[in-house]
Amino acid sequence: MEKLKNIRIFKISIVRLFAYFLIYAFIGFIIETIFGVITKGVLESRTSFINAPLCGVYGIGATIMIASLQSYKDSKSQIFFVSFIVGTIVEYLISFLSEVILHVKWWDYSDRILNINGRVCLYYSIFWGFLGLFLMKVLNPQIDKFLNYIKRKLNIKLLNSLIIFTIILFVIDFFSTWIAIDLFTTRMIVKNDINVKNKEAIIQKYEEIYGNETLSNFIYTFWGDKRMIKTYPNIKVQDIEGNDVYLDMYLKDIQTYFIKVFDKNL
Repeated sequence: MEKLKNIRIFKISIVRLFAYFLIYAFIGFIIETIFGVITKGVLESRTSFINAPLCGVYGIGATIMIASLQSYKDSKSQIFFVSFIVGTIVEYLISFLSEVILHVKWWDYSDRILNINGRVCLYYSIFWGFLGLFLMKVLNPQIDKFLNYIKRKLNIKLLNSLIIFTIILFVIDFFSTWIAIDLFTTRMIVKNDINVKNKEAIIQKYEEIYGNETLSNFIYTFWGDKRMIKTYPNIKVQDIEGNDVYLDMYLKDIQTYFIKVFDKNL
C-alpha cells in the first residue's frame, strides 16, 4: 500500500486521485438524478455502474482536470481554458470508447450547435470550463480538507484496509458493468433484429454465450432485462444508418423509472 501511495501523477498520489474519482462520480450521480427529475419528471437510475451509485464521466473528468490543473491553479483564465480543452477531450473519448467497446451511446449532442459527431459540443465544453473553475477555487479545497480530516482520524491500518477493500469492490463492479452491458446489448440487438455494424459477429457471440443453458440462466438471473433497463433506462445503440435506437422501446412491459414525481407534459 505504501508503494501505491508513493505513485504520483502531477504531484498527487494515485490513492487521492482514486478518492477524487469516487467522490466526484457520486456527486455526478446526484446531479444527474436531480436533472432527470427536473427534465423528465421521474426518479430514475442515472448511474454508470451496475451496482455503485457513480456517474463515471464526472469522476473521470473532474479527476483528470484536478491533476492537469495543478500548474495553472493561480490563474482563472488558464483554469477555464485548460478545463474547456481537457473536459471536451475526456467526454469525447468516453463516448467513443463506449460505442466501440460496448456498442452503447450514452448521450448525443447532434441537435446542438458546434458539435463534433454528437459526442461533444460548445455548450458543454463551456460548462467544463466553468466546472474547472468551481472545482479548483471552491469545491476541491473543501474536498481536500475532508480527505485530510479522514486521514488524521483513522488508524493507518484501518485506512489502508478500507482503501484496499474499496479498490477491490470498484474493480469487481467495473468489470461486472462492462460484461453486463455487453451481454444486454448483444441479446437486445439479436432478439429484436436491430441492424448495427458488425451484426454477424454479434450474432455469433450471442449464439455462443446464450446457447450455453447454464451460462444463459446465470446471466438472466443477475443481469436480466428488468434489472438492466431499470439501471440504464436511457441506454441506446446506433444502427447502421446512424439512428439512435433506445432499447426501452423493446421492453415496454417494464417500467424504467422508480418513481414518477410529476407529469412534465402538464
